[in-house]
Amino acid sequence: MWYLVLVSIIWAFSFGLIKSYLVELDPLFVGSARMVVALLVFLPFLRIRGLQGGLMAKLLLIGGIQYGLMYGAYIYTFQFLEAHKIALFTITTPVLVSVVDDIFEGKFRFRYLVFALVSVAGAGIIYFNAPDLQGAMIGILLLQASNLCFAFGQVYYRRLFRDFPGQQLKDHFAILYAGAVLTSLLLMAVGTDWNRVDLSTTQFFVILFLGFLASGIGFFLWNYGATQTNTGTLAVMNNLKIPLAVFVSLLFFESTTGEALLRLLIGGGIIVGAVVLNELLAARGSAESTQ
Repeated sequence: MWYLVLVSIIWAFSFGLIKSYLVELDPLFVGSARMVVALLVFLPFLRIRGLQGGLMAKLLLIGGIQYGLMYGAYIYTFQFLEAHKIALFTITTPVLVSVVDDIFEGKFRFRYLVFALVSVAGAGIIYFNAPDLQGAMIGILLLQASNLCFAFGQVYYRRLFRDFPGQQLKDHFAILYAGAVLTSLLLMAVGTDWNRVDLSTTQFFVILFLGFLASGIGFFLWNYGATQTNTGTLAVMNNLKIPLAVFVSLLFFESTTGEALLRLLIGGGIIVGAVVLNELLAARGSAESTQ
């Protein structure tokens, strides 16, 4: 679990860094560049001897979805939303982790629909009378697509390696990033605005930092931590970065008005309350099933 805590602290700074330094760059280029750096970090550790072809294909799939598609959607959201609000709206990830896990188990829980409706209400309060409501909604939908990709990758990776207990994480992690790079390059080929690919020295080092630490080391430690815990703990730990990221973004990178902050507290409180209630109901259901 402490690996997940450490990564949450690292990720808390990435929201503000992206919004402050990288938002003028093409988001698909930024996502691809981060994945290339992360791939280079783990390429020296790659060991494919004895790795089954089916497992390699699944690792490429996980990397393409959890990192490639996720970043394609995630970095686009900074075109529409403030960094601290992006951090807040990642709060749906633990619910999506549970939803994806239930889909693998062939289950459906009605409370997820209720949670979604409550979350929409909370988001509506935050963006009431927003000058660009349509843009805000596009950003929120993109972020939820990103959250779903991240949730799928975590759950599928954890389930996959229950069947391959002898595998060393560092030996194959470059394959995940290779899948992410392939997906990112495909997205770049069809959607990149090359007029927005002009790196300053500062932007170069920010991408290098994010690619090496937040994406490379961070995702490695996160997926390793995911294999060492259960689905419930993994779902909750997905939200640790949220208060940290909101605090860091407002303290170091952004400012907000008193009225906007009040709406953020009320709307965010509603969304947080929905997540907490969902976790309590999940815990109670788990306890009842074991009796």
